Amino acid sequence: MILTNTEKKKLLLLSRNTLDEYFVAGKKIEVDEKEVPAHFLEKRATFVTLIVDGQLHGCIGNILPKFQLYKDVVNNTLSAAFSDPRFPQLTYKEMKRLKIEISILTVPKRIMFDDIPDLLKKIKTDYGIILQAGFFQATFLPDVWKDFPKKEDFLINLSLKAGLSPNAWKNEGVEYFLYKTENFSE
Repeated sequence: MILTNTEKKKLLLLSRNTLDEYFVAGKKIEVDEKEVPAHFLEKRATFVTLIVDGQLHGCIGNILPKFQLYKDVVNNTLSAAFSDPRFPQLTYKEMKRLKIEISILTVPKRIMFDDIPDLLKKIKTDYGIILQAGFFQATFLPDVWKDFPKKEDFLINLSLKAGLSPNAWKNEGVEYFLYKTENFSE
């Protein structure tokens, strides 16, 4: 899905209005689906990232499409603001200093590889990656490559995020999936 600049602005405004409605009325925003562009009704996976004063303040999303695009943005906006366990809940006072980023994900594709060197060749640094080891799973959006440009460091930190040991990414049976994102922000 490639969105126009106008459509991106509409989704960002929906995200901000979702927070405004929550702070003012204490409830989830109500959206009239007749007012929603047709492709916003398609099921899509999104992540919503909240940045306050240039620092990450919440990032929540879905890896697989579960909800209509506009509903996923609403749900993930509220979750990023109030349910990301890594950060305190967003306050109304922080709204003036808040920047919202939205990422729309493609459906992840599994990486088939023979060994670790083959895996490292097949990992693309402009893609998001999902690491899955049994019941443990974590993902980093493509933007995280700027923090860990070396593939091994990226995978070590992804293992840690999944609650595994730093070198778990090398273990037999670990699966990897790649996805692209369409990112935009205020």
